[in-house]
Amino acid sequence: MRGPSTRPREIGPTEDAARLRIVWEDGATSEYTPRALRFQCPCAACVDEMTGIRTLRPEDVPDGVYPEAIHYVGRYALRFNWSDGHATGIYPFELLRKLWDEGRAG
Repeated sequence: MRGPSTRPREIGPTEDAARLRIVWEDGATSEYTPRALRFQCPCAACVDEMTGIRTLRPEDVPDGVYPEAIHYVGRYALRFNWSDGHATGIYPFELLRKLWDEGRAG
């Protein structure tokens, strides 16, 4: 069940447009580098569906990758159209908050 820590109040770029910023309902603010988000894509092309092992390797993600578009998926997730042509990953807000809390946001 979603609580304030996984409900975004505001989503947008940082002032320098280098990162994605999410301000959560619990008052926390998360910032994500595009490359770190792209590498954490949870889709079946990036993570083996049977084992859960990440198949996307860091060297497969370009250093300058960036989102060309960001789409809401219902009220629970974001989907990115990446500059490297990838666009199938759905990033639930719970995952985004977990990546920040675990220090994997870049």
